[in-house]
Amino acid sequence: MRPNFARLLTRLYPRRWRERYGAEFEALLTDDRNSLHTPVNVVWSALREHIFPTQGASMNQSTRTFGALVRLPSAFLPIAMSLTALAIVLGHVALFGAAREADEGAAAHLWQILMAVQFPVLVFFAVRWMPRAPRKTTYVLALQAAAALASVAPVYFLNL
Repeated sequence: MRPNFARLLTRLYPRRWRERYGAEFEALLTDDRNSLHTPVNVVWSALREHIFPTQGASMNQSTRTFGALVRLPSAFLPIAMSLTALAIVLGHVALFGAAREADEGAAAHLWQILMAVQFPVLVFFAVRWMPRAPRKTTYVLALQAAAALASVAPVYFLNL
């Protein structure tokens, strides 16, 4: 395999993985015979490495703190969506009152979309992080549930 192509394939892997294994892997690819199976396998393995990082030494993902775990997009987005939905409901109540309307307005539809779209993100977060850091993941899931309940509470109690 050509060195430039081997370097390109190696660049598909996460930075931490490349720092640890990159030089050896690139040399291995350079020495490999030309076959279609090798690049396909490398692309597939790089994708898996991004989703499920190699456990060991400096790449151990279970050492993340609670704060670092909350800052992940899959952890933060459901919380942000719930709080945005809460702001929409409270803003609608502040502007138009808590009277029940015959037709659901744009605020109700936005609230429904925000609450529904966060569920797949929440499931992704749980599936990805529960095996690696169960306790911290449970805390983040509880925070996400609290944000969702805070958004649902005005709708329930004000019969909106």
